[in-house]
Amino acid sequence: MILTFMLSGLIGGDVMNNKEFIAELSRRMGYTMKDTSSLMSALVTEMTAQLEEENVVSVQNFGSFEVKKKQERVVVNPATQQRMLVPPKLIISFKPTASFKEKMQ
Repeated sequence: MILTFMLSGLIGGDVMNNKEFIAELSRRMGYTMKDTSSLMSALVTEMTAQLEEENVVSVQNFGSFEVKKKQERVVVNPATQQRMLVPPKLIISFKPTASFKEKMQ
């Protein structure tokens, strides 16, 4: 889960797996693990749906997720000097808010 990786620094500094993240979040919020897991699943599902429609997803005091298109480009294999065409593709970018950046320093 993308959110697990990014929020792990806020919770404990170590990388957490999904189960550990859900357990910590449920403890902090006072919800059951099942309810917390359902909420996170719904959140990720909705974020995914919005990104698939190429909408920007902004999370207050955290940052924005956006789908960007990388243009087609030519790359050169340094070993063989062979030129290859890399097709365009969609990528997800994340831009943290200033307050989140400040907390991470």
